[in-house]
Amino acid sequence: MKDDEIIDQYWDRNEIAIVRTSEKYGSYCHTISYNILNNDEDAEECVNDTWMRAWKSMPPQRPNNLATYLGKITRNLSLNRLKQYTTEKRGGSQTDLALSELEDCIPSSTTVEQIVEEKALVASINRFLYAQPEQKRNIFIRRYWYLYSIRNIAGAYEMSESKVASILFRMRSELKKHLEKEGISL
Repeated sequence: MKDDEIIDQYWDRNEIAIVRTSEKYGSYCHTISYNILNNDEDAEECVNDTWMRAWKSMPPQRPNNLATYLGKITRNLSLNRLKQYTTEKRGGSQTDLALSELEDCIPSSTTVEQIVEEKALVASINRFLYAQPEQKRNIFIRRYWYLYSIRNIAGAYEMSESKVASILFRMRSELKKHLEKEGISL
């Protein structure tokens, strides 16, 4: 079933939309959540919460890209759950490690000014990523959007872990320079 048809079912308040969404995007959303939480049960709960969020948000939202829309909901729910878990007990999770690697490149969004500049930041990062060779871009996205471990990325691209880590290090340095060149304060 096409995404537009699924979205139309949400707008018509037809509950079959959730079934179709789950069939088409269940595995995709579970992978995103599992990479963050490293727990099948928690990932499954976040995926189910994703379907509920999608149901509540359509209408009025009409996403242009259903996969991205669902992925973002799943990712945010999973990060919130992880934050909830880690406030009680600090741990060295893959998510914390991946996000901490980007701290030097991306300004925090603690002020209203920075929130207003978020669109410019997103556009600049997108320009940077699309200027990269496809493999490097995909490695970066797997690490920092999908939060794959360096080991998983290395396996997927048949590279050593040190090579993947090196690529990511160089890309973070290049991203920082790119953002500074575009006048985005760090």
